[in-house]
Amino acid sequence: MNKTSLKSGTGKQTMREREYVPQPERTNDEARMAERTRPVVAHGQGRFSPWLVYHQRRYWFVLSRVLLGVVTLVAISYEGIVRSRQLPMTQRISTPALIAAGAFHEYPLPRPNNEVMRPAIDHQGRIWFGAMGQNALVAFDPRTRTFHYLTPPHGRHGIMGVQVAPDDTIWFAEQFANYIGHYFPATGRYQIYPLPWLTIPDPSHAGQTLALPSAPNELAFDTHSNVWFTEFNADRLGKLDLRSGHMWHYPLSSKTSVQTLFPYGVTIDPQGMVWFTEAGTNQFGRLDPTTGALHLFTAPQSHVLLMEIASDAHGVIWVTSFTPGLLLRFTPGTGIFTNYSAPFTGGESSALYGLLVTPAGDVWVTILAENVIARLDVAAGHFIYYRIPTRGSLPLGLVMDANHNFWFTCVDNIGLLQLERS
Repeated sequence: MNKTSLKSGTGKQTMREREYVPQPERTNDEARMAERTRPVVAHGQGRFSPWLVYHQRRYWFVLSRVLLGVVTLVAISYEGIVRSRQLPMTQRISTPALIAAGAFHEYPLPRPNNEVMRPAIDHQGRIWFGAMGQNALVAFDPRTRTFHYLTPPHGRHGIMGVQVAPDDTIWFAEQFANYIGHYFPATGRYQIYPLPWLTIPDPSHAGQTLALPSAPNELAFDTHSNVWFTEFNADRLGKLDLRSGHMWHYPLSSKTSVQTLFPYGVTIDPQGMVWFTEAGTNQFGRLDPTTGALHLFTAPQSHVLLMEIASDAHGVIWVTSFTPGLLLRFTPGTGIFTNYSAPFTGGESSALYGLLVTPAGDVWVTILAENVIARLDVAAGHFIYYRIPTRGSLPLGLVMDANHNFWFTCVDNIGLLQLERS
C-alpha cells in the first residue's frame, strides 16, 4: 500500500451550551395521494447548473447555490442569544494523513446537469438519490448498471435528503415544492405530506408579501414511526407521525425567525435524541422528543459552516464542516469535542460534506477539495485518503452496502469504492 504523509491537526475543546423548551406547533393536513410515476424525457432542462461555475467560485458559495438553493449565502455570522462561560481549551496536536489504495468503479449519469444529492441504499442494493437539475428521484441498479429517473409529483427541482424505510419504500424531502414525499417502488405511487408556507415581506414592493417554502432538507427515522426533518427556511425541526399523518414543528430559537439559522443535517442517537446542525450559525443542537427540551451547543471556532451530522452506537456525535474543513467529534456526557482538520494539498482548504458512521464505528467523509473519500482512524488521529480517479468529481454523499462497499455521489457520476480485504 502506497502511503504519503500530509499535515493535519486535532484538538480538544469544550462547547458552550444553552437550553430552552420550544412550543411545538401541529398541522393536521392529511396526506395527498399523487399519480403513478411516469417516464421522463431524457434531455436537459436548460436550467442553470451551479456546478458549471465550480472552478470560478469558492467551494462554500457553490454549495450554497446547489445544496442550500433556497437562498444564496454570501456571508455567515451569528451572535449567541445567551452568553455562557468558556472552559479552557487543550493544545492542538498535528497528525498526518495517509494515501491508501482502493478499487474504484465509476458510473456516468446518462443525463447532463443532474445536480446529484445525497444517496441512500435499499435492501436490494439499489442506490437512490435526488437529481435536482433533472427534477427527478433516481434509482441506480448495480446489477444491471441502469439508472431510472422518476418524476416526483409537483416537483420543483428540489429533492434533497433521501432515506430508505425498513419496508424498502423511499422517503424524500422536496425543498422547493415544500413537502415530504413517500414513494412506493412496488406500485409506482407517491404519497406527499405538504409543509406550511411562510409569509415574508416583499423587499421589492412595500406593503406586499411573498410566499416562501419551509424547505425540508434532511430526514431521519426514529424508532417510534416518526420522520424527523430540518426546515431550512423556517428555522425549525419538523416531525411527521407516520401513523396519523400529523406534523409537529419545533422552533429552534426563542423568537420566531426565518432564514436565520438554516437548520441542515439531522440524526437520531441511540437514546432517541434528535440532533441537528445549523448552517447559519456555528451551532448544533439536541432536542429531547419526550420533554421538548432543546440544547444548543456553540463551537468555539467562528465561521464554521456545519453540514451533516451522525451518531455512533455509543451516542458520540460527529459533524462535518464545509468551512474550514473540520470534522467535529462531540461527546455529550462530557461536553467536550475534538476537531480533526482535513489536510489539503491545493489552493482551496478541504471542504468536508458527506458523513457516514458505520455500525462498527468507522467514520467516513467526502472531501470535495481533495477529491477523496476519507476514513478517520480515530485511534491514530489521522485521515486515510482514497483518491477518486476522475479529477474534479466533487464527491458529496456516501453510503455503505451490505458487502461493506462504499457508494458515493458526484457531479457527473456515482462511484463505488471497494477496499482491499486483509
